[in-house]
Amino acid sequence: MIANDITHKAGSFGTREDVVFKLASEFARKRRIPRLYMAANSGARIGLAEGIKKTFKVAFKDPSNPESGFDFLYVNKSDYERLGVSRKELIAEPASVNGEAVFKITDIIGAEPDLGVENLKGSGLIAGETSSAYDDIFTLTIVLGRTVGIGAYLVRLGQRTIQKNSNSPIILTGYQALNKLMGVDVYSTNDQLGGPGIMYSNGISHLAENDHLSAVTSAIHWLSYVPTVRGGLLPITDITGVDEIERPITFVPQAGVPYDPRFLLTGREDDNGDWHGGFFDKGSFTETLAGWAKTVVVGRARLGGIPMGVIATENRTAEAIKPADPADLRASEAVIQEAGCVWFPNSAYKTAQAINDFRTEDLPLIIFANWRGFSGGQRDMFDEVLKYGSLIVDAFVKFQQPVFVYIPPHAEIRGGAWVVLDASINESVMEMYASADSARGGVLEANGAASVKYRTKDMLASMHRLDEKLKSLDAELQERVCEVERQEVMDAIKEREQALLPVYEQIAVQFCELHDTPGRMKAVGVIESAVEWKGARSYFYWRLRRKLAEFDLRKKILETFQVGRGAAISPADASRLIKSWFLETPGATEDLWSDDKAVLSWMAQQNEQLEIKILKLNKENVVQEVFDVMTSGGNTAKIGTAGIIEGISQALLTLSAEEQASVKEMIKSTLRL
Repeated sequence: MIANDITHKAGSFGTREDVVFKLASEFARKRRIPRLYMAANSGARIGLAEGIKKTFKVAFKDPSNPESGFDFLYVNKSDYERLGVSRKELIAEPASVNGEAVFKITDIIGAEPDLGVENLKGSGLIAGETSSAYDDIFTLTIVLGRTVGIGAYLVRLGQRTIQKNSNSPIILTGYQALNKLMGVDVYSTNDQLGGPGIMYSNGISHLAENDHLSAVTSAIHWLSYVPTVRGGLLPITDITGVDEIERPITFVPQAGVPYDPRFLLTGREDDNGDWHGGFFDKGSFTETLAGWAKTVVVGRARLGGIPMGVIATENRTAEAIKPADPADLRASEAVIQEAGCVWFPNSAYKTAQAINDFRTEDLPLIIFANWRGFSGGQRDMFDEVLKYGSLIVDAFVKFQQPVFVYIPPHAEIRGGAWVVLDASINESVMEMYASADSARGGVLEANGAASVKYRTKDMLASMHRLDEKLKSLDAELQERVCEVERQEVMDAIKEREQALLPVYEQIAVQFCELHDTPGRMKAVGVIESAVEWKGARSYFYWRLRRKLAEFDLRKKILETFQVGRGAAISPADASRLIKSWFLETPGATEDLWSDDKAVLSWMAQQNEQLEIKILKLNKENVVQEVFDVMTSGGNTAKIGTAGIIEGISQALLTLSAEEQASVKEMIKSTLRL
């Protein structure tokens, strides 16, 4: 834990504080443990050389009339020899004042530590350290008092932030300084600049709490979702008496009826007080970033006691409020309506940020996807929706824990939204699923596809192929010779076509929609499986357990290939190797590989054999590396061989006499010396 002491020099950052901060953060990174920062500061320290402040003199333009201004600051000869020559506290050049030889001050160095710009160098040091810490370990900041300048940047660079609702602004400059800059008292408090009304609404603060105790409690609760060390085991809780793993999900969305997407995750009570369970364990969902980009819901929850990150789509219209800046007299508050099931610049950025947060918390992730695409209007394109949408892909590429993308009942993924969620982005960790029957996915919505690919002429052709009356009229038209009679039949055909057109428009839409079903998604290989919503909780619980166990084994395999300069193996190849080991087991089949419970059981039963296989694989990789070095030819072989022998020699020195004898005997026996 790192904290400012606001009672000491207003909690400001001097160079010594910067070094302590950096060392503490490096300590956490070295041990891969969470880093908690309690922020209450006034930014980089500002100081003055008090010794010179009490000594300097002023060369006034008119000593009898100081109001007329001054030319420069100076010290007399004796002060210069004491402060400039002896102590190096200032730099000055010879000058004259009223005929007296003096020294004009050009630079003040000072004797006291941490007076100015050196503090900014220290600020850069801890800013870079905090950025590195976010990637390496779990970082969390609790803002319990004002945090200014570098303090504000540390908040953002650590990403995850809990802010107290009052007297805890996150600001770059205090309101008094801004008022002075503008020459008018525009702002009255720092909260107008960086209070929760600003920072919770723009996504800087993930949570806003009423007091110190609530903020600290939320931090501890957040820590309960993440491993004690980076890359360690997930903290799994016992849900006995709280929920059941195998229970069905009883909250079911209705087609065409907007609903709160949180109900998918948490369940809800109906009007009669009856509980309808959601996907996650009851009471385990904690939402973050709720005040920002409300068309996306993000948070953390537990599935059968296993912590997960979760992202869900808001299907209802949300409001984005942009406050009026008091400094701009022409400004007014803007309330922007944002449609549900669409990614806007802010919600795309929120999605990418949440994925990165979950990645550095080592959490598996599930996304309940229901997006028709990205908002591509002029304002949104100008606001960089394309840039923020691509950040989602960047975040997925770096992810290392299991990711499940699931299309819930009556939901859809279309066009560009599918592109940034497709499992091929990072096939080693991502899998896509869809709710059986009612989920949809495709380039365009069925109505749009029909308007492009099933036009009126195509509908007319279908009518004449299917409608008995039209087929009869077509045959009659062929038989008619008289032009008048032909015209009568053609009029009858046209009348029939117009009567059938509305229903055939529906038929065209239905035909297009049947191209977007889970059955076709599965058939063309873009989803793993169609999973019924009612049983999704149980299905994904066992799938998650299997994937976590598989990823742990896969990690051990990948580590065996980190020997020298040998060819690396991809995570996907490691998974295929595990599958080949599974299929070598008597009775194992391709179909059984898809049975998560069977694979988990196999891993448990074959644990010792799998460890032996990994040790053997490690040995083979070491042998291959040594062989490659010694047979590479030229200087590489000479230097490499000498290095191997010297390495063995140095290693022997670290062993006991008994161990040395054993190794020497092994060398003699193997090399037949």
